[in-house]
Amino acid sequence: MGNTYNAQYWKDKLNLESHVEGGSFKEIYRAEHVLPKEVLKPGHNGERAASTSIYFLLEYGQFSAFHRIASDELWHHYDGTALCIYEIQTDGKLVKHLLGKDFDNGERPQVIIPAGSWFGSRVEEECGYTLCGCTVAPGFDFADFELADKVQLIQQYPQHDSIINELT
Repeated sequence: MGNTYNAQYWKDKLNLESHVEGGSFKEIYRAEHVLPKEVLKPGHNGERAASTSIYFLLEYGQFSAFHRIASDELWHHYDGTALCIYEIQTDGKLVKHLLGKDFDNGERPQVIIPAGSWFGSRVEEECGYTLCGCTVAPGFDFADFELADKVQLIQQYPQHDSIINELT
């Protein structure tokens, strides 16, 4: 699929900055409605906005390192090539999601990563990039964010050592 824009265009227009897990991002929405800790599932370390949303951009050669959060995360594809999101589900099953618009090649414009799953992502098309959005509910907070330790994750899921090595 042809692109009208390139990664630098989106970084400039959307004022994206470097993200700790890799790639570039900008928070664009944080709900004013706040959920008290008592109504949240375990894993949330305090009250949370009802929802948050960011722009996220990855380029070929970059990756979003394996991490997990305490909330569900909904990914939306906006521009560029497909994004490969690798999810290690809580039962240890590895799922490769293709976030994009080419239905005939198994891509989907939205992908849901449930709370507690480990996930990382990368653009696998040479010279490609993906501009997407991530909506988190209850809202994202770094207090609920865990970046994977490569050694520990491989010990827990040795059957996935190859992709863990590539995305940590």
